[in-house]
Amino acid sequence: MKQIPKSDKMQPVRSDIRGPVYEESLRLKAQGINVLRLNTGNPGVFGFGLPDSLRQALLNGMDKGVPYCDVRGLPEALQAIADYQNKQKGFPNVSVDDIYIGNGVSELAQMAMTALLNPGDEILVPMPNYTIWSNTAYIAGGKPVHYLCDEQAGWMPDISDIRSKVNSRTKAILIINPNNPTGVLYSKDVLLDILQVARENNLVVFADEIYDRLVMDGLTHHSCAALAPDLFVVTTNGLSKSHIVCGFRSGWMVFSGPKEHAAGFIQGVHQQASMRLCSNTLAQVVIPAALADSEFTQSMVRPGGRLLEQRDATVRELTKLEPLGVSFVKPCAAFYLFAKIDAKRYNITDDTQFCLDFLREKHIMLINGTGFDWPEPDHVRIIMLPKVDKLSKAMQDLGDFLQGYSQK
Repeated sequence: MKQIPKSDKMQPVRSDIRGPVYEESLRLKAQGINVLRLNTGNPGVFGFGLPDSLRQALLNGMDKGVPYCDVRGLPEALQAIADYQNKQKGFPNVSVDDIYIGNGVSELAQMAMTALLNPGDEILVPMPNYTIWSNTAYIAGGKPVHYLCDEQAGWMPDISDIRSKVNSRTKAILIINPNNPTGVLYSKDVLLDILQVARENNLVVFADEIYDRLVMDGLTHHSCAALAPDLFVVTTNGLSKSHIVCGFRSGWMVFSGPKEHAAGFIQGVHQQASMRLCSNTLAQVVIPAALADSEFTQSMVRPGGRLLEQRDATVRELTKLEPLGVSFVKPCAAFYLFAKIDAKRYNITDDTQFCLDFLREKHIMLINGTGFDWPEPDHVRIIMLPKVDKLSKAMQDLGDFLQGYSQK
């Protein structure tokens, strides 16, 4: 029979979180081998339970989720989001008409890139980054151009590198803050510098802020929309991480700043939202309760909180591996750490193979740094979601593995 090939636009697309290392973990699991999967930021599989506030809201409101709702979302969910972004994050007068609720930020990223990019258009994206953004840019026919986040500067974006990559084809810039995969929080000054580049070059600003409520160490998250009310900013956020409901697929996209010149783009988003009628209404039912329940989230990141304790345990154990060529920037948000491994010392030329070797020997799954558009085979992303004892043991196992490792 005639072969059915993959379309050309899918050739550059990759999703290593569910890629070759993940597939190998499934094979091991089928053999009865227990694998510690540190591949996905999925708290629910590590003993984080559904918040009581969301459980009650779902039980009380599930009948509202039976029919389709408006294209943008349920009225009460939209209002709760508007109140959160305006009152808590300082957005410039966002209304419910400026918000679209989606089946996770992933769907909204796809809608945004499809509405924005023509073939050959470029969007500046961080390196490393969460690849849903570069992937959706590729699928839309655009080209993601990576700007450097400098590990030597605490993974802060390199402003001069950003400036050097703006050209006549550049339509937008993406800021992921707090960042996935590095777990760092950008300073206000760095954000202002990036926004100034966008201002000088008439760029659309995409601000992925889904981890804005998972900030540790007494630090403060600054929203791009609040810092630049004169710019058109597209902010994405959601409940997957802050309220431990990844499977609900509950995200939203907010348009702020001047919008008259962006009417065509907004219409393109609306057309796509209309095509899918609405997003999952049961996931929308819990949004007001979630945004009213900041205590649940804060309890995880304050002293004694589980996420903070697990971060500290990971840092403590990885510090012991510095003599083995492991280095890292201490994360202060989300639940990721992007660790560097001395590739020359271990003859690592293929970081996917490194993760496969580690998986097969220690039955622990990490994700290779190139899966986050990092150009060198010398990083891995670590998920800090298992409890302290399991995380500590996993980092000790990494050290044990490295002591005898040389890639063949």
